Amino acid sequence: MMNKKIIGTVEIISIPDLQLYDLDAKVDTGADTNALHCDDIFVDDNNIVHFKLLDKVHAAYHGKKMAVPLYQMKKIKSSNGEIQSRPSIRVTVNFFGKNYNTVISLANRSDMKYPMLIGKKFLTKKFLVDVSQEYLTKQAK
Repeated sequence: MMNKKIIGTVEIISIPDLQLYDLDAKVDTGADTNALHCDDIFVDDNNIVHFKLLDKVHAAYHGKKMAVPLYQMKKIKSSNGEIQSRPSIRVTVNFFGKNYNTVISLANRSDMKYPMLIGKKFLTKKFLVDVSQEYLTKQAK
């Protein structure tokens, strides 16, 4: 247990594969998977996911249209209890100075405060969450 990094409920994460840096992310131990806010999401006939990273509220979003191979379609229970089928992609993220390969589902999270959600599958065996803390990533730099 001592080799696990302690993190807070809100942290900074970067997704170099999508040219997203220093993105605020909500750590959610109740969510199974990671989720990223994007718009205009669709999967073409070649299993390429197209989406736009545009959000006036979050400065890290650059407005670019992205095209990434589909990892899989996932059935995910949203925060309101509704089951949704969402495309997911495999990316490398940078978190606390280390790179991790992970899967992220794509969804419109415009009604949420944070553009990214970090779920328990990513956290398991690597991190412990201190619910009284936030932005421990900033202190680690």
